[in-house]
Amino acid sequence: MLKGKNNNPKDARVYLIGSGIASLASATYLINDAGVLGGNIHILEQNEMVGGALDGAGDAANGFTIRGGRMHEAHFVCYWDLLSTVPSYDNPNITVTEECFEFSSRFISHAQARLLKDRKKMDLSSFGLSLKDRMLLTKLAFTPETSLDNIRIDDWFDRPFFESNYWFLWTTMFAFQKWSSVAIMRRYMRRFIHLLPEMPYLGGIMRSKYNQYHSVVMPLKRQLQERGVHFDMQTQVIDIDFKLSNDQKTATALHLIESGDKEHTIPLTDNDYLFITNGSITESTDNGSWDSAPLLKSKSSSGSWLLWDKIAKKDKAFGNPGVFSDDIDRQKWYSFTATLKDSSFHDYMENFSGNVDGTGGLVTFTDSNWLLSIVIARQPHFPDQEKEVKVFWGYGLYPDKKGNHINKKMSECSGKEILEELWFHLNIQDLMKPIIESGKVNCIPVAMPFIDSLFMPYALGDRPAVLPEGSTNFAFVGQFSELPKDCVFTVEYSVRSAQTAVYGLFETTKEVLPVYNSIYQPSVLLKALAAINR
Repeated sequence: MLKGKNNNPKDARVYLIGSGIASLASATYLINDAGVLGGNIHILEQNEMVGGALDGAGDAANGFTIRGGRMHEAHFVCYWDLLSTVPSYDNPNITVTEECFEFSSRFISHAQARLLKDRKKMDLSSFGLSLKDRMLLTKLAFTPETSLDNIRIDDWFDRPFFESNYWFLWTTMFAFQKWSSVAIMRRYMRRFIHLLPEMPYLGGIMRSKYNQYHSVVMPLKRQLQERGVHFDMQTQVIDIDFKLSNDQKTATALHLIESGDKEHTIPLTDNDYLFITNGSITESTDNGSWDSAPLLKSKSSSGSWLLWDKIAKKDKAFGNPGVFSDDIDRQKWYSFTATLKDSSFHDYMENFSGNVDGTGGLVTFTDSNWLLSIVIARQPHFPDQEKEVKVFWGYGLYPDKKGNHINKKMSECSGKEILEELWFHLNIQDLMKPIIESGKVNCIPVAMPFIDSLFMPYALGDRPAVLPEGSTNFAFVGQFSELPKDCVFTVEYSVRSAQTAVYGLFETTKEVLPVYNSIYQPSVLLKALAAINR
């Protein structure tokens, strides 16, 4: 049991480890709903930028970078609740929530070239599932999660399933691998079953006006700074002390290093609280360049994973990080961002796909050895992006395979070589050659060793509860805390963990918003069954 919730919030001091959306949301709820003073909140971030996986950086001269994108949908109730009080990046008269809904109502997601093969659009009128596949999918949806510990997707399905349209849509939309957790797949199936009929066209998917760093992170950070919250950058927490007994667990001290200086300690007093973002999917990423491949870093360079390793050894209730972080070859994939001072590629893709920018979403090359996908967002994707500059990003799920055109692994390729492989799959080498030779194209590849860590096969208990049994003053938040029913690799999951932590540790009049359970709606089930039987 938790000790009594804090009912004297103005005297509380709160430390938040990490600056991803889970921490930004926690700080916002601490102020808005718990009454904690902004000046008493410290966000401790080991890097120079806030935002975690919600990133977007660079410029036209040196190349923009987007390590990935996070899709939204209308029933992310915690996420939209958080942003409903935050003024948008460039219009203080509307909130981020209002801006996203308005933007998505104008640029409606309806992909017309979702899957390609032999340089042609694939017919997606059917998911291409056999009777056995359909039976196994239905069985999975209604199998108790408690019986799925440590089971992989390819333990559940046979080889033909992985050649179906359904799998190609699924694996590239969510970045699942064949060896990913079937329990997580089950959660996705149940959580997003209302989107299944439109999955071939990405129907119901919402996006932000700009990249999520500028559209979401910057407005949150700006509001928190205005309220006095401290952003202690280049501050790495390397260990946490706990007082552990049979019925109570209390965090008692933080050990940290600031800007490479010597270690020092912050003792935690009776009215101090700690929010721990354990693990990170963008930890230890490395950027390559037009002429060089990125470096795949090891766990030894990962501050957040090493911290979780340390504290997990102190109590089994703190989870099992090795399950998610000790198999980098199965956790990694590579992304890339292209910056073009020319519209030829975007014009070609608009004519080829039938989608104006911002309405098509993912385009996947199913016959790519790397399983390449690209996303062309609505332009401009950055607030300071000039009209003649175009940006798109993409990724490959199989970076250790040699390309169809480039005789190298994707992981060994420079930005130039990755684009050469992409041009080959679209048969536009002649179109793009003079543009490249004129110096109007840049591409920055990124190696991400932990990006798929959250999908690794696991057992219940490997992720710690947001509020471990007996916790008196600390919580785990983010993608590697445990929240029943909701889905990792979504912004909703991180914000829900923040709500759970704040409302569990502090007296508020609020309750955590319930997960949208469309699977219990008969009309949704009937439409989903019709879709998989097409």
